[in-house]
Amino acid sequence: MFYIYVLQSQKDQQLYVGYTTNLKQRLATHNKGSVTSTKSRRPWKIIFAEIYINQNDALRREKYLKTTVGKRALKLMLRETMM
Repeated sequence: MFYIYVLQSQKDQQLYVGYTTNLKQRLATHNKGSVTSTKSRRPWKIIFAEIYINQNDALRREKYLKTTVGKRALKLMLRETMM
C-alpha cells in the first residue's frame, strides 16, 4: 500500500504533504526531527491520509496536493479540521 498524508504542525498549524509506504513509521520520523524540512515545526499530527494500491497514482496525487490548486482544495476539504 502507498499512502499520501497531510500533517499539521501543532506549533504553528502549517501543513506538510508527503508520501510513504509506512504511515506510522513516517510520522515517528517527522516527530523525532529526522526530516530536515519539518524538524523546526514539531510536533506533527496526521489530519488526512489516502491509501493507494498503485505507486504511480499515489505519487501523482502527492504532486497535485503540493501545487497551489491542490493546497487550496486541501484547505477547503479540511476547513473544519483546521479551525
